Amino acid sequence: MQYQAKSIRPFIGAKDFKTSCRFYRALGFEEKQLGGGMAVFTMQGMSFYLQDAYVKDWVDNTMVFLEVQDLTGFWENLLSLDLPSKFPGVRIHPVVYKDWGAECFIHDPSGILWHVGSFT
Repeated sequence: MQYQAKSIRPFIGAKDFKTSCRFYRALGFEEKQLGGGMAVFTMQGMSFYLQDAYVKDWVDNTMVFLEVQDLTGFWENLLSLDLPSKFPGVRIHPVVYKDWGAECFIHDPSGILWHVGSFT
């Protein structure tokens, strides 16, 4: 059966919901609070839900891949934001090149691992 899919939105947790909200706004996402400890963050038509919920095993094993057109530009902008000095626990790792493309990495304040990359 074929569906006309319109979006896919993962749900991710937050150790400290307010800090994570500030982090994702600083990263360039638009925030819409939904109430009940839930927000949706959107960037250029792509979205995810952030929950005021923390289960260590769940968060420690959550990864999200964000594909971008210009990884070099994304990385330069990421460096200019200096997020690790503003948010405890945030780590960024530089671009690595693989046979399929390239990616850099961001650990959010809760430890969720974001892969940001582009395919060749």
